[in-house]
Amino acid sequence: MAQGPSIDKRLLQTFVPVNALSGDPLDRLLDQQEVRQYQAGELLFDIGDRDNTTVYLLSGDVELEGTDGRVERISAGGIASWHPLDHAQPRRSRARALNAVSVVRFDSFRLDTLLAWDQSVGYVVLDINANAAYEGDREWMIRLLKSPLFYQVPPGNIFEIFRRLRPRKLKTGEEIIRQGEEADCCFIIKEGVCEVSVLAAGAAEPTPVAMLEAGQWFGEEALLSGAPRNATITMATDGVVMRLDRADFDELLREPVVESISGSQALERVAAGARWLDVRTRDEYELGHMPGALNMPLNVLRLKSRLLDPARTYVVCCDTGRRSASAAFLLKNAGIRVQLVEGGINAWPDTLHLET
Repeated sequence: MAQGPSIDKRLLQTFVPVNALSGDPLDRLLDQQEVRQYQAGELLFDIGDRDNTTVYLLSGDVELEGTDGRVERISAGGIASWHPLDHAQPRRSRARALNAVSVVRFDSFRLDTLLAWDQSVGYVVLDINANAAYEGDREWMIRLLKSPLFYQVPPGNIFEIFRRLRPRKLKTGEEIIRQGEEADCCFIIKEGVCEVSVLAAGAAEPTPVAMLEAGQWFGEEALLSGAPRNATITMATDGVVMRLDRADFDELLREPVVESISGSQALERVAAGARWLDVRTRDEYELGHMPGALNMPLNVLRLKSRLLDPARTYVVCCDTGRRSASAAFLLKNAGIRVQLVEGGINAWPDTLHLET
């Protein structure tokens, strides 16, 4: 087995559920790719392995041998290769290269986190575009959603950030934060342009180093690191900034509280009248799902959630629990009774059995 070169993004877009990712999240996933080559006879993984990776076949042929002795041959380019190789954890089959093989591997939790984030943002954008109250704010709000900081925010908290922001009107030349001060908040520019300047050691005057525009964050680095401000930010034009206090910032970086249950508890709840709600993509659902589960992918949940019965409890599931957590939080706020399978379907291989 050997490491290999990276692969083209266009090839990633043929894989399920990677093909559900939009541009920026797909680029972030591409940064984390791990391409490996195997020679004929080498094992890619074995029965019982817990490697927490999602593996796609790029070239060659692989034999999957299950615990029941059944053997399946997967060839690159075939329909079966569009899906991960034996996506269960622990692995339920032995994967062996039949010839020279290359695969790409991703951390399963990171992939599911990116899917959750991307699809939650889509949910928020629909709300922003549908709400007349945001008519004058849509441009900067949607641009803000592309900020790298948002990848650190649990998907269920994305919309909550907008609720916590407080506006502050400023004139040209007004100082917003000063280099060396302790940080107690961060800001997002709603209107106008800000100048960033840095006072170097021994210098008499600060040096302008950057300009920031509507939709950009500043001041969050000091909140994340606990260090003093590393630059001074001044208004270059009249404008409006939105302030987020440290307490809100710290709270929003934590996961929202949603009731989590084990795999066995989930089966008990469903037996007592609850219903499975699978928030993975349609392609993932069709490959295998819990018996009787409804399929409402996270990215269309806002449109379809009105079909859910508020008098019924839904047990939300996905692969690792990341998309489920976002969906459960959104549904809870919509008045739907939900519970979350802790760790997702993959965390309970001996308890939760999928059907096709």
